[in-house]
Amino acid sequence: MNRQPSPTAAPQPRPGRAALAAFVGTTIEWYDFYIYGTAAALVFGKVFFSSTMDPGVATLLAFVTFWAGFAARPLGGIVFGHLGDRVGRKTALVITLVMMGLATTGIGLLPGYAQIGVWAPAGLVVLRVLQGIAVGGEWGGAVLIASENAPKHRSILYAAFAQQGSPTGNLLATAAFFALSALPTPSFLMWGWRIPFLLSAVLVIIGMVIRLRLEESADMQRVLARKRTVKLPLRDVVRDHWVVVLLAAGTLPVINVTYFRSTFALSWATKTLGYAQGTFLGILSISLVVQFLMQPVGAWFVSKVDMRRAMCWILIPEIVLMPVMFHALATRSYWVAVAGMCISTIPSAMFYGAVGGVLARVFPANIRYTGLSLAYQLSALVVGGGTPVLAQAILNATGSIVGVAVASGLYAFVSLVCMLVLLNRTGYRADELSTAERSDAAEWGTEGGSAEPAAGGSAQPGEGGALKPAG
Repeated sequence: MNRQPSPTAAPQPRPGRAALAAFVGTTIEWYDFYIYGTAAALVFGKVFFSSTMDPGVATLLAFVTFWAGFAARPLGGIVFGHLGDRVGRKTALVITLVMMGLATTGIGLLPGYAQIGVWAPAGLVVLRVLQGIAVGGEWGGAVLIASENAPKHRSILYAAFAQQGSPTGNLLATAAFFALSALPTPSFLMWGWRIPFLLSAVLVIIGMVIRLRLEESADMQRVLARKRTVKLPLRDVVRDHWVVVLLAAGTLPVINVTYFRSTFALSWATKTLGYAQGTFLGILSISLVVQFLMQPVGAWFVSKVDMRRAMCWILIPEIVLMPVMFHALATRSYWVAVAGMCISTIPSAMFYGAVGGVLARVFPANIRYTGLSLAYQLSALVVGGGTPVLAQAILNATGSIVGVAVASGLYAFVSLVCMLVLLNRTGYRADELSTAERSDAAEWGTEGGSAEPAAGGSAQPGEGGALKPAG
């Protein structure tokens, strides 16, 4: 007699395809998001605000519109987290990509202050908010589509594919503006800066072709098959997992040091230190290549050792290196600036490569999208978008970079403390099931590549990448 497949067994996952789809999608979304930051530093103060305004104030207001996208990201995390936990990761990811593409293209078509007055900054804020909602739903889903389809003992490494989209998108955004920096300034301000935004429409079409061929994640298929979806994932997350959400959000300030390096430093270096726009964009591009190379190293490193020890090795140097970077830039020496930027990038890049997979482990599968997205976007709201605003405000008030340098080091310190507390609470070895994964495994049994560790036993990689109790 032919054996019928279990109705709750998930189809064989394709981790490679899922990882590629996560990488391509996040690259496009982050490209769209980062070109805004670059344009805010270089253009928006002049194009979307009155020419009679003080340039420093105009730049500050441009950074405030940049923050508006971060303010909207928690809403995106809640809306798309709900959809991703109720209907599926794939559906949410397709919608976020379309929304981001439409908003970004809209910015490229938006008239400036000289044409429509105050409607220009108002329209800019609306489109930036739509960008924020889209990226708020993107990150958690991309991390999960990669990690949930991966062998459990390699989930952190596969989740790093989604993280690779950030430096790649940032590099593409920087390269686009670097190429356009050859234009005469009047041409760049009139129409040149719009080209990277309009190119988004082409990139979104490419991303859609890949995403529509994507299969649902293995863990989500098990949730749907067992009818374990909850009516209001946000309610369950806030009621039962609020401490984990706050700790997870507290681990993330250090990833926002990228806005010290890119958005704020670009404005400071070109307007105060006298770096040529093309020169500093070139420095940023070199540091982004370093970030791209070091993120998988960080994911691999964290997967191989006690995660608490790994995080100490990664984050303690960052506390010192970020202030050093600002002083390196202040020398106005090209190679000193390159060295300072690249060396300070290494620890935060290693952390960012690993953190998506680490945080994906701390929530149960049926509320994971909501929990992960809420934690990430809360940090983005409080810290991410506010970083260039804070840095510019400190610089305006003191005329010195020292306060900015100290603040950047504090970001890494806060992340380290929260990460150590979180790992002690939820599990600190990648080759063992976390507390949340153990709860899921208890219900799923051995189906779908999960197994419940024996009491007191460590989980080891088993057949097909599953974790099984130590014998």
